[in-house]
Amino acid sequence: MPQEVNIIGGGLAGCEAALRVAAHGLKAVLWEMKPHRFSPAHRLSSLAELVCSNSFRADSPDKAVGLLKEELTSLGSVVMKAAAEHRVPAGRCLAVDRVLFSQKVTSVVSGNPLVKIKRAEFLGDNVPVGPLVLAGGPLASEAMVDFLKARSPKAHLFFYDALAPIVTLESLDLSRLYRADRYGEGEGDYLNCPLTKQEYEAFYETLTEADRVEPRSFEENRCFEGCLPIEIMAARGPKTLTFGPMKPVGLNDPKTGLRPFAVVQLRRENKAGTLWNLVGFQTRLTRPAQDKVFRLIPGLEKAEFSRYGAIHRNTFLEAPEVLDEFQRLKSDSSVFIAGQLSGVEGYVESTAQGLWAGENAARQAKGWPLVRPPRQTALGSLLSHLDNFGGRKDFAPSNINFGLFPPPPVDGPKKASGSWRLEQARTALGPFLKEVNYVHWS
Repeated sequence: MPQEVNIIGGGLAGCEAALRVAAHGLKAVLWEMKPHRFSPAHRLSSLAELVCSNSFRADSPDKAVGLLKEELTSLGSVVMKAAAEHRVPAGRCLAVDRVLFSQKVTSVVSGNPLVKIKRAEFLGDNVPVGPLVLAGGPLASEAMVDFLKARSPKAHLFFYDALAPIVTLESLDLSRLYRADRYGEGEGDYLNCPLTKQEYEAFYETLTEADRVEPRSFEENRCFEGCLPIEIMAARGPKTLTFGPMKPVGLNDPKTGLRPFAVVQLRRENKAGTLWNLVGFQTRLTRPAQDKVFRLIPGLEKAEFSRYGAIHRNTFLEAPEVLDEFQRLKSDSSVFIAGQLSGVEGYVESTAQGLWAGENAARQAKGWPLVRPPRQTALGSLLSHLDNFGGRKDFAPSNINFGLFPPPPVDGPKKASGSWRLEQARTALGPFLKEVNYVHWS
């Protein structure tokens, strides 16, 4: 039996997969093409770089993503541990200092005696023997895409994700902003920019007329519904933003005691609090347009951008067509697909799917039976999406949500609450891990 498993890609999924392999006492070879080659969106040489937001979203376990985080923690996830250590204030969400977070994950992975980090690009013609985990992420290299296309006719699908801008604290006019979490549920971790009706209308008009970076002629113009560019949302109608990222409900201005017409929220980007992210303002506007549009927001008149918003390709597979129940290529059972490449969406989801791909890759290398978590769990329900459990005609990446969970039994509640889902998942996960002899790294 092979004594090592190769993992291609040092993102969230790849790091988790490598450590799962190591937990089984096998050698994990983790390929990472940085720093020899960077994708258009990556900057750091370290592993587990967060390219888009710095948020892992809701933290409460009675929310679908919060439940998935709890399960990951119980499974020994290094990503969840590093996120907890390097979190920054973000109300009821888990957000991190992305540089310190990446450095922590890199330290843990590189410090594991059974993990070898190979700084080289996977070119498709240097395929190692034994189980192979592909965790190329949403910006998978052309070589990896070609490797997949050669094995599966529907392997190459993509849409576009957009990044939100980041501004420096010192460039903000704090006299025009106020600290508050929605409905006062928190410590005031967000900076809020209130807009009057007139200010909003001026912002909206300028936004809808601003220049955009358009896809090239050979690129398909598809966006993930959960991460739409701000200008795409605005095109749906004048009030769309006030029910979305500029929703003012629960954010009364302490200066007036009244609810503004609209609000732009800024979330801390790093622990030092020197950088702030425009929440929900992912965009494909040109840089000059971003300067013009976003400086119309009260308090941002002289904003300095440490990162402009941008677009990037999100590569994924049509999982129900090309993957089996254990996230292996149907055409080649030695190849496991991990992370966003498999058709999940989001940091937490990529982490979870990568961890379980690594678990099964290690099991395959050891000659053990491959396993799937119970459907009552968040992880099991997430993986069911890749089987097209929901029956969608057109497969698309998805975040974890309670719509992916099985319906309540006949004798259960008519409408399952988050707390009921939490109880069901906790009850199912423990016995399952014992049954399959889940190995924790010690």
